[in-house]
Amino acid sequence: MNDQRLRLDLAALADEVTSVDLRDRTLRTSRRLGIQRTVATSAAALVLIAAATGTAFAIRPNESPPPLPADTPSVTATPTPTQSPTPTPSTSADTPGAPPSSGSSTNTPAVKFGKLFYGPADVTEAETAYLRSWRPGDSPVRLLALPVLAAKGNSSISPDGRRVAWVDDRAILVVADVDGSDRQEMRSDVADSCTPVWSPDGRHLLFNSGSEPGRHGVLDTRSDKRTVEWWAERQSGCHALWSADGRSIAMAVDVGVTLYAADGTKKRTVPGFSVRGTRSHDIASLSPDGSRIALLQREPGEDSGDIARELWVNAVLDTRTGKQVALPLGGRTLRQVYFQSDGSMVVRVQTGSGYAVLLVDEDGRKVSEIAEPASLKDMQILAVVD
Repeated sequence: MNDQRLRLDLAALADEVTSVDLRDRTLRTSRRLGIQRTVATSAAALVLIAAATGTAFAIRPNESPPPLPADTPSVTATPTPTQSPTPTPSTSADTPGAPPSSGSSTNTPAVKFGKLFYGPADVTEAETAYLRSWRPGDSPVRLLALPVLAAKGNSSISPDGRRVAWVDDRAILVVADVDGSDRQEMRSDVADSCTPVWSPDGRHLLFNSGSEPGRHGVLDTRSDKRTVEWWAERQSGCHALWSADGRSIAMAVDVGVTLYAADGTKKRTVPGFSVRGTRSHDIASLSPDGSRIALLQREPGEDSGDIARELWVNAVLDTRTGKQVALPLGGRTLRQVYFQSDGSMVVRVQTGSGYAVLLVDEDGRKVSEIAEPASLKDMQILAVVD
């Protein structure tokens, strides 16, 4: 009889806990809080059942356990809701395969990863090489195939990410959509040793003449006659970078870096470079206002390399003072840096045998981080577009 009474009491208690749980489920305001409430309610139910069972076995054989009052409150721990946004898959530190974020905050609507474009990091024996694009959180996408020397040495992605320009082995400047369609030959006699660069509006291309050293022209890619405006003065620079505000063009000149206005007039030389001191022939990215530049800096006694384009980076410099800008690398090796149009940076660092990309805001604070897909580890970033 006592066993029968115990089973009835436990069944009644279970019914009450179930109804409380269902009521809590209907009242929850978010999936996260709902999960926490369900866990808390289940834990409370187990505590009540264990307590009731202990009481039943502790009573004398001829006594029955007193019934619970009908208004006994449920025991549910409800945490205080937080207002922090849920991290998006493209920047969350919990993304599978992503390295620790070292306490960095999650991505915010104001600062986001753009789309990254990749080309081969080295010249191979293959005749062609595919370009690829990747937006953190998505899968890499294979784009058009280019002659391997152009893909490595002079291909240039338009600011909207829709077009790619390159100089082929016939010294012809070619433009096509990134999927390979709408291929157009724009102009002959273009230097394939220097990189054509898009204007911020994605309409014009600054290029170097193939037969007249130091002569630079700005080609209108949308005009029927492919008109060119030539710079009034010849400049010896190569591998130009055009700032997002349209006001500055940086070029590797001699052993350092010089900034020009859009019409080719000289603005200033980045200080700190000299023949016997620190040198650089390889520049990768210019900030939107031209105040900072990412480049490969060579120390005294180090081989300076040649005129061929190198997009590896080991420093970001203030173009007015020549001083190095600190980056939140977490002790890892810096490999590449690209400025986005809002002044933030996409920073590529070596992580074991692969890479991670960091999103760093204009003030130098790390916003988020994600591991780069292994399929991209033998490639280099060519551009980052919004």
